[in-house]
Amino acid sequence: MSGLKKTTEKNLMVFSGRAHPELAEEIAAQLGTGLVPTSAYEFANSEIYIRYEESVRGSDAFVIQSHTAPVNEWIMEHLIMVDALKRASAKRITVVMPFYGYARQDKKHRGREPISARLMADMFKTAGADRLICVDLHTSQIQGFFDGPVDHLMALPILSEYVKEKYGHEQLAVVSPDAGRIKVAEQWSKRLAGAPLAFIHKTRDIDRPNESVANRVVGEVTGRVCVLVDDMIDTGGTIVKAAEALMNDGAAGVVIAATHAILSDPAVDRLKNCPATEVIVTNTLPIPAERRFDKLTCLSIAPLVSRAIREVFEDGSVTSLFDGHA
Repeated sequence: MSGLKKTTEKNLMVFSGRAHPELAEEIAAQLGTGLVPTSAYEFANSEIYIRYEESVRGSDAFVIQSHTAPVNEWIMEHLIMVDALKRASAKRITVVMPFYGYARQDKKHRGREPISARLMADMFKTAGADRLICVDLHTSQIQGFFDGPVDHLMALPILSEYVKEKYGHEQLAVVSPDAGRIKVAEQWSKRLAGAPLAFIHKTRDIDRPNESVANRVVGEVTGRVCVLVDDMIDTGGTIVKAAEALMNDGAAGVVIAATHAILSDPAVDRLKNCPATEVIVTNTLPIPAERRFDKLTCLSIAPLVSRAIREVFEDGSVTSLFDGHA
């Protein structure tokens, strides 16, 4: 009977690629387990090799990889890890992407462009993924690109709780860096005792990536500490111009809060020298020592991701993590 019991028990196994092992280790520790030992290396021509050092047959597998730079390399490793699990007879494979690569290419702006975010979903499905867990997708529609369940986690409760505790005594305003993220700003406003909303009306040249022109502030920010919220900071151009526009419009101060700290050059220099007094991010992406600076605060996403993994493993409700804000 003991043999029968062993085969019917659910077996949680956590795997990590090499992009951001520190986060994966923290997630596994909160789940009370360790990462499955994995051999991973490149052949001379840069092809990636993966092999798990213990049996994964019948397991409920969670394979964690954040798509940080070099993005293509880590996506390929992630796909190969999923394929290895599928061929080794894992029972269910959940792909955990704290940061989803190519999420900004979610629609066609002009003819003859790809929708790379959809291609990503298709590739992971083909590799053998049964389910995705992601944090703050660039647009919610990406959930529909994957043919299977997608758990879209929000860093908003973690970030807003920190802001509330530190700046709750100030007169706050919540500011979206563009009109497209007003819905997220509204959720922030609810969590910050109904702080008024504003947004930056900006234009963007589609022929020049990572550049925008902050035009004007729409909303009343005079005398208020503005919480400037976004999903990611890449080169920092948009968010810094927005911070400058707010100060020019009479804001008492600016605090930046974003989930994903991509921090491509010259983001660190821009943020160091911008009017914002604090830049609050999470560790969905690794932030090496040389990209850390005095006003950067990094909060851990591991408690949220580990709780989501636990709910999926125990067939619970991931929606319950959002305190009713799905």
